[in-house]
Amino acid sequence: MSGPESVFDLDFPQAHGARVCRARLRALPEDFQVEELLPAEFAFTGTGEHLCLLIRKRGENTRWVARQLAASTGVAEPDVGYCGLKDRHALTTQWFSVPTAAAAAPDLGALDAEVLELRRHRTKLRRGEHAANRFLIRLRDVEGERTAIEQRLAVIARGVPNYFGAQRFGIDGGNLPAADRLLHGFGSQRDARQSGRPATGRKSKGRPQGARIGDDPRNGIFLSAARSWLFNLVLAERVRTDCWRHPLDGEAIPEGPLWGRGRPVAVAAVAALEQEVLGAWQHWLHALEHVGLAQERRPLVLLPRAFNWRWEDADLVLGFELDKGAYATAVLLELVSPAGPEAADRCAILPPSHEGIRE
Repeated sequence: MSGPESVFDLDFPQAHGARVCRARLRALPEDFQVEELLPAEFAFTGTGEHLCLLIRKRGENTRWVARQLAASTGVAEPDVGYCGLKDRHALTTQWFSVPTAAAAAPDLGALDAEVLELRRHRTKLRRGEHAANRFLIRLRDVEGERTAIEQRLAVIARGVPNYFGAQRFGIDGGNLPAADRLLHGFGSQRDARQSGRPATGRKSKGRPQGARIGDDPRNGIFLSAARSWLFNLVLAERVRTDCWRHPLDGEAIPEGPLWGRGRPVAVAAVAALEQEVLGAWQHWLHALEHVGLAQERRPLVLLPRAFNWRWEDADLVLGFELDKGAYATAVLLELVSPAGPEAADRCAILPPSHEGIRE
């Protein structure tokens, strides 16, 4: 099924019941703190052509910082390395690498950022090289019964649905209609090549017909959004039917699809469920199998590590660690609805409250 943007409803069901409180989210960048954690076995070599900088930034996104590092050192932006993209509306700490012989930190200009540490390394930092992220989140002016809130926190500590967060889908979910146009266009071009006729598929705005997927770097973002959407649909169905926490027949652990090319790896019962859920999205599945993406699996259960909380007057402060690729908003989704002026802003990042599935 493809159609209007209303098809892309980001209000996925909760697993543990209706949210138990309201609070102001991200009133300040300091209310959402993220610290990137490198693997325990990772060690900087101490020598090498890459200067690595541990940077704490406030209200700045990762790509913008990388651009400023490139400009100040005279290297190409793609030569600046980092492990993962961090949210702009936050106080974040992460490593960058720059191929430069300079011993001092480059000028960060007008950025609201500071260099905490300098190290040298033989290789560029690569995407996904980090192990996890540590979060410290302040919920301001919490409204709700504390006993119910703390009971819910204890449940959350045992696991939540591993949804991709709303950030994955762009402002107001705009990456999903873009992904739909891209995948429809790719399918039309592929069919035309196979039949030997001219392509008649939709044109991407401002792009010549017949353009390739890899021609526009934004296409990678749209393809990731498409795969994430399909995964969330499968997870949402398993939440509705209360089979998200435990393996189905033949599963080692509960997992969902990141669609792409390759021999199906899901066991029969899981594959049948996923095909039923995604039956209306066959045009997406077919296109994703032919754009160079390998099929992968993602766990359905997200287990926050070192989960803790404390009250500071009317504020609730949460701390936890998540593996790379996991979203803190998946944790918040099971707890809190946004309140106050930030609720209407995109940095609130949570859809309206959903009654969910009660235990």
